[in-house]
Amino acid sequence: MDIAMIGLGKMGGNMARRLAKGGHRVVGFNRSHAVTDQLAAEVRVVPAYTLQEVVAKLPAPRVCWIMLPAGAATEEALHELASLLAPGDILIDGGNTNYKDDIRRAETLKAKGLHYVDVGTSGGIWGLTEGYSMMLGGDKAVVESLRSIFETLAPAPDKGWGHVGPHGAGHYVKMVHNGIEYGMMQAYAEASRS
Repeated sequence: MDIAMIGLGKMGGNMARRLAKGGHRVVGFNRSHAVTDQLAAEVRVVPAYTLQEVVAKLPAPRVCWIMLPAGAATEEALHELASLLAPGDILIDGGNTNYKDDIRRAETLKAKGLHYVDVGTSGGIWGLTEGYSMMLGGDKAVVESLRSIFETLAPAPDKGWGHVGPHGAGHYVKMVHNGIEYGMMQAYAEASRS
């Protein structure tokens, strides 16, 4: 499958690597061109230096996965991509977005004929070798159309990912996941001080 990865930092870069090694054609964009060039040389990611280039290098229906910090960076990328994409294209947000933003974005993008999927993504720097845990929110048919991407990124095709509900559900479940994780880490820290 063809997919763009927008943001090639620790998580996005390793996700692009895993997808490319899994046989997908990945168009990579990062604001630092050196990072894009390094990944292109390493795993044959197709480099793009503007979001316009990203869109031009993808066949329709286009799939763009945004792996940027939550907030302004993600909002700006979504806004610009929405102005460049065509009806039927898909935008995925894999960052730590507030689920209420997902619900708002999905409605705005739907009016333009664009699909939106929110993916709570866990795996950190180990995701490249171990796979990622992904909690997916959005229309079930759209999620299903992206199955090969999630199967490649996950620890195994049949585990580590799942459709958990409508728009916002993916990031909501990830928020609960983070709360449990941080609570456990605090408990371990308290126990080790005893």
